[in-house]
Amino acid sequence: MSSATRKLEEQVAAWPRVSVARHRFGGREFRFDKAEIGHVHSWGDVDIPFTRAMREVLLAEHLAQPHRWLPDSGWISFHIGGEADLAHAEWLMRLSWLRYALKFLPEPSLTLQQECVRLHLGENLIELLVQFFPARASTREPIGSLSA
Repeated sequence: MSSATRKLEEQVAAWPRVSVARHRFGGREFRFDKAEIGHVHSWGDVDIPFTRAMREVLLAEHLAQPHRWLPDSGWISFHIGGEADLAHAEWLMRLSWLRYALKFLPEPSLTLQQECVRLHLGENLIELLVQFFPARASTREPIGSLSA
């Protein structure tokens, strides 16, 4: 495993409710509770599941590539070629983590506001992420106030 993939593992493992395990096709798998938020192969490929709508935004904005084996699914790929790619790999993984955080962590609106700032999210992704608020969420702020 390269130093960049090791650093990615260290960073992602530190997030709330994330566990790390061996991935069945090699590399390391990251889970939010029982749901896989992505995995990294020892050669530097990062594979992450998204909804198809999120995948389309990521591809259209040239933020990821289609998954090599599942190109028509919601999965995306990104190759870590070196230290310079590490921040973007972490950004993609954090976006995947956020889908689950909005469902299960308290105060999804506040979480989304904080992550919008942290990740510099555009309106297209914000609109898609709001859909992950749980039905129990009592306050759903207008999208415009979330992108501040």
